[in-house]
Amino acid sequence: MKIDNLALLDRNGFYSYADYLHWTFNEIVELIKGKIFPMSAPHWQHQQVASNFHGLLWHYLKGKPCKIFPAPFDVRFLDKGKSSEDKQIFTVVQPDLSIICNTEIINKTGCIGSPDAIIEIVSPSTAEKDVKIKFALYEENLVKEYWIAYPKEQILWVYDLINEKYELRKIYTIDDKVQMKILGDCWINLDEIFERTDD
Repeated sequence: MKIDNLALLDRNGFYSYADYLHWTFNEIVELIKGKIFPMSAPHWQHQQVASNFHGLLWHYLKGKPCKIFPAPFDVRFLDKGKSSEDKQIFTVVQPDLSIICNTEIINKTGCIGSPDAIIEIVSPSTAEKDVKIKFALYEENLVKEYWIAYPKEQILWVYDLINEKYELRKIYTIDDKVQMKILGDCWINLDEIFERTDD
């Protein structure tokens, strides 16, 4: 059954990707282990940082096997012991940027399985979800690199998956250059991401 108003959903309900596909309201939501997480409209600084990351990485990856996908892009994680049927998928998230090297997991609505790297741009309304809930989710699903960018503070936390656990590589600032290790020789100057301003 089509649902065209977010208010009609039980916020304490338990939903699958099959349910999600029937929602026709304008708001963007994520499902994490069957629970709804509405997403608020991002601030301009969020969008600027996301655009800068996307532009630089898209240019680097042009003609290479790995691909980058900005939100909205459905990333579906599979529960252990469950199939890839829509009704058995209970987690679908919209990372700000997903880098995928195994293009076999990509389909017409997004991807089924773990991206190789994810970049989230933190807004005040998403901080707890990005730093706690999604951190645990991406670690559990073995996303190899997780980058968390803070536009206002102009810092970047980079985590590498080591022995199935995230370890903080470093907290980078606008003056730093950072390597996306899954891409080998891909280095990003953070002054091209955060852009120096007087604000």
